[in-house]
Amino acid sequence: MERKLYKRETYLKKIRGFYHDTDVIKVFTGVRRCGKSSIMTMIQDELKEQGVISDNIIFIDLDDKKYRKVKTDDQLEKAIEDKSAAEGVKYLFVDEIQNVSGFEEVINGIRGKDYSIFITGSNSYLLSGELTTKMTGRYIEFEIFPLNFEEYLGMKQYYDKTTNPNLMIELNNYLNEGGFPRTVLYDTLADKRTYVSSVVKEIFEKDIRKRVKIRKVEVFERVRDFIINNYGATFSVQSLQKALNKNGLEIRRETITRYVDALTASKILYKCDRFDMKSKRSLSGEKKYYLSDTAFYFSTNTDNRINYGPALENLIYTYLRSKDYSVSVGRIGKLECDFITRDNELNYAYIQVSYTIGESKETEDREYASLEKIRDNYPKYLVTTDYLLQKRNGIRHVNLMDFVGSGKLF
Repeated sequence: MERKLYKRETYLKKIRGFYHDTDVIKVFTGVRRCGKSSIMTMIQDELKEQGVISDNIIFIDLDDKKYRKVKTDDQLEKAIEDKSAAEGVKYLFVDEIQNVSGFEEVINGIRGKDYSIFITGSNSYLLSGELTTKMTGRYIEFEIFPLNFEEYLGMKQYYDKTTNPNLMIELNNYLNEGGFPRTVLYDTLADKRTYVSSVVKEIFEKDIRKRVKIRKVEVFERVRDFIINNYGATFSVQSLQKALNKNGLEIRRETITRYVDALTASKILYKCDRFDMKSKRSLSGEKKYYLSDTAFYFSTNTDNRINYGPALENLIYTYLRSKDYSVSVGRIGKLECDFITRDNELNYAYIQVSYTIGESKETEDREYASLEKIRDNYPKYLVTTDYLLQKRNGIRHVNLMDFVGSGKLF
């Protein structure tokens, strides 16, 4: 008996309005194993609930052994034709479409011809080159992330997994275990880590090695591990090169750039640009990099201790991105605002993240300082794990577990 899927409403509510649109291709991207295929299954289930018959739903999983030999555009076209006998609108789902050379021609050829098309790929190469030039304005990208904290709690409850009433403990569990949906189903931390390690290897073999020339795997792994170990830190390619040289690794800047690009293309890493709030310009050079999931850090390290500074920033960054916010880091003179956000209606907000401000007045003043320097009237938030909340100069102090755990918006 198939396990009933936990519905990921965060994404389904964004996609529902396009279920029956035959003119727009729905493209799902995201790191491997983040749940894209499951979301396609959820959509198929909802279509059936709406009265669409099974014959009109075509699902082609190009990682499945049944379709593993489908490698060319002609073979993909035939696979689709063989399942297209039904009358009326057909709902076509193709999983891991980047496995087929020239898939763009096939998809473009049937778009608008009684097909509502949904495709997935594990990396941003899917939206490069041919697809971008041929389908500009004809596709919508839905970027899928591993479970955010709200979904993590919801999925544990859905599958009757033990949840602690103390949300601080659940927060620690989430940061340690990460949000890959399958990890929720495993009972031990060791099993969860083993699974994430296998995902890292799969990404390297299927998403990076096939597309990026890597002469020395051990050098790539040292660069990868250095960046993962320093997630949430600000650095440029130049400063990264210096740090690696200091650690005994001689490497050219061009090589570092290629490796960083490969990690962002595979969606292990996300680049967060920095923005100078006085000049209203993006800052070139130094960037911040966040992980699509903190499990990448803990699966490559034996130390289970949580460094809450970068970990909580990472949690908020991926939560914001899962809720469709544009996110950048703000600089105000010598101070930094952790996040400047913008939603789809062009509403802005400023967010500072800290484990606690309860340790001392000095800590409290430091965390409020950058927000208090911002002179416009957009909302300002200080996000901490504190339960004792305060108000100061119009800045809203919120508890992270309550705010993010219940899916609230900034």
